[in-house]
Amino acid sequence: MKKFMVLFALFFVLGLNGQEKQSTAQPNVKIISENFEMPQLHRKRRIWVYLPPDYETSKKKYPVMYLHDGQNLFDDRTSYAGEWQIDEALNKIFAQSKESAIVVGIDNGGEKRIEELSPFKNSKYGGGNGENYMNFIVETLKPYIDKNYRTKSRRKCTSLGGSSLGALISVYGGVKFPETFGKILAFSNAFWFNSKELNDFIRNSKTNLKRQKYYFVQGKHESEDMDEQTLKVINSLKLRKVKPQNIYNRSDEDGKHNEMYWRREFPAAFLWLN
Repeated sequence: MKKFMVLFALFFVLGLNGQEKQSTAQPNVKIISENFEMPQLHRKRRIWVYLPPDYETSKKKYPVMYLHDGQNLFDDRTSYAGEWQIDEALNKIFAQSKESAIVVGIDNGGEKRIEELSPFKNSKYGGGNGENYMNFIVETLKPYIDKNYRTKSRRKCTSLGGSSLGALISVYGGVKFPETFGKILAFSNAFWFNSKELNDFIRNSKTNLKRQKYYFVQGKHESEDMDEQTLKVINSLKLRKVKPQNIYNRSDEDGKHNEMYWRREFPAAFLWLN
């Protein structure tokens, strides 16, 4: 299963079927830039933004969610194997409850995905440039978003999340920058990729994690030890004083390592975190 997950990571956005798909992005999804500068990584990247339905007609400020693998969040045309439908989900939630947020989607780097979304090097698969990727989000992207959009910029209003390696880098980023990110979403984690290093990093961290919230969900049969890896991370977080009531963890019999599963789980995760 781990070999499959690595191959999944490698081909996450390569568009293997080669067929042109129609755009499914809602009108309140915009592309900030096709070539947003990432000085910490010496490269450029497409960045997306979802704006709440009432953004243009109000003066409100909104919480912000930063999510990895932007290709797969809003638009079937750019997705690898289907999208999360975050725009449709949040538009529906807004219509029902007026709850909403700005969502910033960061495209993955294709062949650079493993490198960017892993905080530590894996002896077999490489990677390990996640620190610079997180520095990009904190030092460059978030200041841009806060300057150009009406955001609630404080820690308690800022979330970070993703799936697979996106879950790995999100937990790392939350621990490294707890004064920036108060809420972490981690779907179908790939903690195994840096298991020892991640848990050591959490346990040895000097940062204050008391006010953070973490949302974990995964399929029971996605890999042979995903549940075990999640519990290890949760135990490490509890040792760093994350409150048990601020940690949600669930394993689903039918959960699979794909966008359909993450699409299904996103609305509940969004509402719990907010």
